[in-house]
Amino acid sequence: MAQVFDNNDLQTVSPGGKRILFIDRDGVILQEPPTDFQIDAVEKTSFVPGVISALSAIAGELDFYKVMVTNQDGLGTDSYPDHTFHPYHDLMQRTLEGEGFVFDEMIIDKTFAADNKDTRKPGTGLLKHFLDNPGFDLANSFVIGDRWSDIQLAKNLGCKAIYFRSSLHELTEEQEKALRDTIVFESGNWHEVYTFLKLGLRKVVHERNTNETQIRIELNLDGSGKANISTGLGFFDHMLDQIARHGKMDLAVVTKGDLHIDEHHAIEDTGIALGEAFAKALADKRGMERYGFALPMDEAEAKVLIDFGGRNWIVWNAEFKREKIGEMPTEMFFHFFKSFSDAAKCNLNIECKGDNEHHKIEAIFKAFAKAIRMAVKRDPLSNHLPSTKGVL
Repeated sequence: MAQVFDNNDLQTVSPGGKRILFIDRDGVILQEPPTDFQIDAVEKTSFVPGVISALSAIAGELDFYKVMVTNQDGLGTDSYPDHTFHPYHDLMQRTLEGEGFVFDEMIIDKTFAADNKDTRKPGTGLLKHFLDNPGFDLANSFVIGDRWSDIQLAKNLGCKAIYFRSSLHELTEEQEKALRDTIVFESGNWHEVYTFLKLGLRKVVHERNTNETQIRIELNLDGSGKANISTGLGFFDHMLDQIARHGKMDLAVVTKGDLHIDEHHAIEDTGIALGEAFAKALADKRGMERYGFALPMDEAEAKVLIDFGGRNWIVWNAEFKREKIGEMPTEMFFHFFKSFSDAAKCNLNIECKGDNEHHKIEAIFKAFAKAIRMAVKRDPLSNHLPSTKGVL
């Protein structure tokens, strides 16, 4: 049974150098009632989908010191009597313990927001025994929560945040900007959280500089679809944005080059640099699907097949009647994908049919993104290398 600490009771423990998982309760483990946000009746008590199996796997496979940190407004007062809290809280504990997950500590703040106490998240008043203990590895610890206060708590503790996305408590634009560097992963899916904790992120920063172009790429294959693209070519930016959003990866690209001559070097070299970034991010392919395919259909039909098998090859079966789309020459579409294939060491087979030239190339980029998403997917339960050769 977990040690329970609250505003009236603080102890010090020394487990000896473990990373810590600080986990919020309402909205992260238990579904949060959208009416009064209090879980004080059996009909209001239900688990977030996937949390029981994920926490069971985390307890069985990963070595974290596990701490619940929760604000319970006015607990113990007439507005929230103890007897309406503990039966359902204890039910949660017993359920998780039955699946092998036991909290080492439970930190419960009982104050109201208006009290402005430093014991209430994001304050660290009840967590000083972690800050003062050199045995804890806070820099490699995580707070899992669905509110800005959880992410701010991570920042205050000097650890990272896993933002468990919730429609009830979305971050404002200002909050997201202020806490961007603290959030290392975001998802509303517990299996994805478990996968991240076990396998980590495939995240790289890659630069490629020549006399003709200077390119910087930041790539997170396990991101959420954020894009920040600047190549000097508006239509090309739009296409690269499709890769990030439909491939559910975070991608930042800054390309500076000799656009005063023409677009060739900027587009081709960006394809090479992006491929090189993928090759770095996929250096370890154990547990990865390796293959991807997609056939999205609209007025234009696009098919993209991909194999991150360590060998480059491209089959291109797409024709464009216009010389340019936006300011991007249509002849450069093939060059971009050929450059990516060569640098990423992957097979690409691309086909497209349709009438509208804009629709055709956008369908190709979207299908390309979806194919990548399939191919780079990992199974946290597998250490299998997807090749009979034993090497990729």
